[in-house]
Amino acid sequence: MYKPPKMEHNKMTKWNWMPQYPEKIKIGDFVDIGAFSLLCGKNGIEIQDSVEIGSHSAIYSANTIKGVFGKVTLKQGCSLGSHCTVMPGVTIGEYAMVGAYSFVKCSIPSGELWCGIPAKFVRKLDVEWDYYKDTRWKDDLHK
Repeated sequence: MYKPPKMEHNKMTKWNWMPQYPEKIKIGDFVDIGAFSLLCGKNGIEIQDSVEIGSHSAIYSANTIKGVFGKVTLKQGCSLGSHCTVMPGVTIGEYAMVGAYSFVKCSIPSGELWCGIPAKFVRKLDVEWDYYKDTRWKDDLHK
């Protein structure tokens, strides 16, 4: 049975990633957050089911230097490569992918690949959507 991680403010989880303001962070089922990542949930972070976040990534819902604040939403099945930075107010769409080391300062539509500093559109993803949206395989994990 999948159990969400225990989160405490400014303390590493047992998987070595750090939440800030964990009471404002919502994490769905089957989420993989890489080691040494930071989730700054001051203004809310929603991570939906089956999201993958590469190691050493940072997700900010508050940027006090620029005075930018807003909820971050990572929609179902999206993935971030290692060392990505996501800024406040961003939504990353379903099954979208963000390349490693990218700096995301604007929302990304579903099913697109974005990369770079700042992240820019690369191409639409050519995937079989039914395969990725079919969640029947998860039932085997609960047996």
